[in-house]
Amino acid sequence: MKRNRALDALVRYLPALIVFVAVIVVWEVSTSGGGRRVIPPPSAIVSAGLDNVETLRRSALATTWEALGGLVLGTVFGLLVAFASARWIVARDVLVPVAIATSAIPIIAVAPILNNWFGVLNPLSKMMMAALLVFFPVMINVTRGLVEVQPASLELMRSYAAGEAAVLRKVRIPNMLPFLFTALKVGATLAFIGALVGEYFGGSSEVLGRIVLTSMSSGRFDLAWAGILIGAIAAIAAYLAISLVERIAIPWHSALRAD
Repeated sequence: MKRNRALDALVRYLPALIVFVAVIVVWEVSTSGGGRRVIPPPSAIVSAGLDNVETLRRSALATTWEALGGLVLGTVFGLLVAFASARWIVARDVLVPVAIATSAIPIIAVAPILNNWFGVLNPLSKMMMAALLVFFPVMINVTRGLVEVQPASLELMRSYAAGEAAVLRKVRIPNMLPFLFTALKVGATLAFIGALVGEYFGGSSEVLGRIVLTSMSSGRFDLAWAGILIGAIAAIAAYLAISLVERIAIPWHSALRAD
């Protein structure tokens, strides 16, 4: 059984692995040679990362802390607004348009404001930047999960004279969980984007955003891409961690059973 599962996994992911290796080989061959390149070969990026491993490690930890803090803050605020919107129609009519307007604000315009509010060196300013990006998908998806319940399920609960609390606990929240995890997986990558963008506008020198910015300005494109690569790996790791929690928390969901 385990052998069959391993073989199925190999067959499923082999095409993607082949494409990935082919892209790396073509990238390496097409960008090799002398001269400074905006997009250096993968070997140069890896070499720059190894030469600056300690600085990149400290910077990655700081940026990851900011991104995860923003993910938590954005999720908490999104859940609060979503539950209020699902419970009261008046709250939905007021809060949803405000949330949509907030999500439409360019994050580049918000970053300097947050730095002035919380302090350029305060990690909370970057966390709030990440939280702004996380808030909207969490709020919208959770609201949908709480509201878009099968009418038959509601009618069944009413036939048992169940109160609103029981309906929420046994019907609405279980229906909402797949929507929540979808939002969290999207928010995990958005949180790192928000943290990195916030770092571009000032802060500690040992964060990935500042390393990327200063390296690009000084022509160290290999080091800049090493920082970008580490940020991408951290975001993917967060995504995979949330996917693992999803499989443990809601193994009954049809999308997971189909895998």
